Amino acid sequence: MRKIHNSKFIIHNSQKGQALITLLFFMIIGVAIISSAALVLSAGILSSSTSEQGLAAYYVAESGAEDGILYLLRNPAYSGSLPPVPVGLGQASVSINNGTIISTGSYGTTVRKIQIQTTNSGGAFTISSWKEIN
Repeated sequence: MRKIHNSKFIIHNSQKGQALITLLFFMIIGVAIISSAALVLSAGILSSSTSEQGLAAYYVAESGAEDGILYLLRNPAYSGSLPPVPVGLGQASVSINNGTIISTGSYGTTVRKIQIQTTNSGGAFTISSWKEIN
């Protein structure tokens, strides 16, 4: 084995490429760690976006339900579908049948529905249930 003498170091010719292989090894590990962190981050962002769209669709459905309540207050015997109600970037579709209001809110690709049971007896308008349905 040939040795090259420097003022402080002795370099062996057989170990020339070891630093390059070590550097490549640590770079591959670093890229793998950064890639996995980016995948976790993007999954979190997608989940948050889907949750936010669901909440917005629910609020759009509630707006449509309130529109249905106004129709029933003005005309207690009304049954049928209301014109689509634009709410922000979403849209609500409302149908009324025998005092039951079903409002479907859509926002982006997310859809949520609300059902309201109402009664009107003797001029007293009462909401007996307000729930989300599938």
